Amino acid sequence: MNPRILVVDDEPGVRKALHRGLRAEGMDVVTAPDGPSGLRLAQTGSFDVLLLDIMLPGLSGYRVLQALRAQGITTPVLMVSAKDGEVDQADGLDLGADGYLVKPFSFVVLVAQIRAVLRRASSEGTRGPLRIGGLVVDRATREVHWHDDPVALSPREFSLLEVLVGRAGTVVTKDELLRGVWGDEQAATRNVVEVYVGYVRRKLDAVGAGALVRTVRGHGYLASDAALDEVLPG
Repeated sequence: MNPRILVVDDEPGVRKALHRGLRAEGMDVVTAPDGPSGLRLAQTGSFDVLLLDIMLPGLSGYRVLQALRAQGITTPVLMVSAKDGEVDQADGLDLGADGYLVKPFSFVVLVAQIRAVLRRASSEGTRGPLRIGGLVVDRATREVHWHDDPVALSPREFSLLEVLVGRAGTVVTKDELLRGVWGDEQAATRNVVEVYVGYVRRKLDAVGAGALVRTVRGHGYLASDAALDEVLPG
């Protein structure tokens, strides 16, 4: 799967340019225009890097970062600001940011910083849990819970749910699931994907979480809930 980047910035032109540019670099990009939306998306734990502006409507980038770290969400964060003061940079780093960029910044430098953060995270091997509403997919223990109820999944079912929730709010195609779960588009058929999605849905249904995995006819599957739907672009 491509690296997944969340861009939180209140300037439409910046969001559009970064969305286009980072996608051209082989990254999956989701954007948010304000602090509350960015926080809600980041709380899923499904992003590899968060690119976070400091001056945001509703909730500043500082407060978003502070809330994420308080909740134990360790997604790497690169803070972006028009301010280049040492105090501003120190504040962001003290709150748990992994880097700081001053506007206007070089796109080449931004991509280099993102790739450096991705390499660091990969070498550390730390991946936090994924969350949608009351559903928690713990990638360390390979356990799934809906609120306090465990959801027993086979290894293949867990991998499928991990891919879907790991792309929360984004449609995942059957071919992407074949690559992400079976490792090769030739290792299984699209019908097998449908069968396993059915298995996972039935087990989620049993605990009241079946609505979290949806079919997007003609495109693939989507993991989301009402709260996430409200802040997703489009």
